[in-house]
Amino acid sequence: MIKNSEELLKFEDEFQRKTKVDVMKNFQIVEEMYDEAVALGVMPPKAKLDGLEIDIKIARVVNSV
Repeated sequence: MIKNSEELLKFEDEFQRKTKVDVMKNFQIVEEMYDEAVALGVMPPKAKLDGLEIDIKIARVVNSV
């Protein structure tokens, strides 16, 4: 259990400021996640428009804020 959340937030902010973004590492992670999704049979979707209705609903909600 976190007793001093304010101190934790300060630590997280400082850590993020000091840590540099490794773009190549991030791309590698995304590629590996895609490869795993393909291996699991989730990607690419069988039907090109699969899930389009859900994406439209999410876009409407996000854009209405």
